[in-house]
Amino acid sequence: MTPKEVLALCREKNVKAVDLRFMDFPGCAALHDSGRQARRGPSLRTASGSTGSSIRGWQAINESDMLVVPQPETATMDPFCTIPTLSMICNIQDPITREDYSRDPRNVARKAANYLKSTGHWRHLLHGSGD
Repeated sequence: MTPKEVLALCREKNVKAVDLRFMDFPGCAALHDSGRQARRGPSLRTASGSTGSSIRGWQAINESDMLVVPQPETATMDPFCTIPTLSMICNIQDPITREDYSRDPRNVARKAANYLKSTGHWRHLLHGSGD
């Protein structure tokens, strides 16, 4: 889904809230407050600031600024919310360098997948619970 398609979906479904989701290092889901974005629609061109000091395994308070970057291809309507809510998974970046955050599990997974591709073992990768 492109950013334009996400905005069209928001208009079509009359979205009232946007959940920006990411994972902490142990793998628990976290939500970034999206109240202001719900009124205007999700900002897909710019990242939203947040703090990593309250996320397990991330940053100390004095170095905790980070960017929460929505990934439009992950946009979906949340079927469990009582009001129309759009959910997007986000990547985490350093606010100064705009580099992917080294402790973001999605970044760790991307780096692992790229490594496996470079070694020729990509076709043997299995991930998930295996159930």
